[in-house]
Amino acid sequence: MRIPFRLALTLLLALAAAPAGAANPDALWQIVHDHCVPDQQANGAPAPCTLVDLAHGYVVLKDREGATQFLLIPTAKVTGMEDPAILAPIAPNYFAAAWQSHDLVSQRVQQMLPDDEVGLAINSAYGRSQNQLHIHIDCLRTDVVTALRAHGAAVGTAWAPFPVPLVGHPYLARRVQGADLSDANPFTLLADGVPGARADMGHWTIVAAPTTLAGAPGFLLLADQLNPTTMDRASGEELQDHACAIKAAS
Repeated sequence: MRIPFRLALTLLLALAAAPAGAANPDALWQIVHDHCVPDQQANGAPAPCTLVDLAHGYVVLKDREGATQFLLIPTAKVTGMEDPAILAPIAPNYFAAAWQSHDLVSQRVQQMLPDDEVGLAINSAYGRSQNQLHIHIDCLRTDVVTALRAHGAAVGTAWAPFPVPLVGHPYLARRVQGADLSDANPFTLLADGVPGARADMGHWTIVAAPTTLAGAPGFLLLADQLNPTTMDRASGEELQDHACAIKAAS
């Protein structure tokens, strides 16, 4: 039986609220605002963060979940995908900044992982538990890496359905050139490239996965939209593996 849309949305909102209700949804903001930034300003030390970049407005924090997961968090109050600040003309490219810290994942496993085994993800407003923008930096799932390697060549420069579902969900995909995302802001590319996305960003999730395109470095950008009828929260973090099982095969 198909679940009515309104009922499905109500159930999905209840599920999304459950993690936030069990914990402090402002915990990340408080860590950044009350501890990492003041410590950097007063003592030149980022603790408890791994890195504080005041000039570019972000910190990198080792997440308590998983051995290898890090978070890129703005030093400004930015709630998440739905915040208009991410699409402002002078908005920092937080994805590019997150990729600059991806080697921290390899350092945690004490081996150099191939770039395409590490990915960046930001969840939708309905797939997160914190009300401060944060980009997850961690290993990708082994099955996701396999699918991206097998079908990545079929992805073009415009958003289109990825050839196969990823973790059971249909993703849109597009490719961009470059080794570091400095010339490609995934937020802007989604907002400008998918009809209706700019007005509804909070319903979307974005994942950036490195790849090689015609012998040159690039990224596959993946996006999924909230779908209450299938209980899809649009949580791109699902493509990551916080246990980093793929390290055993690297």
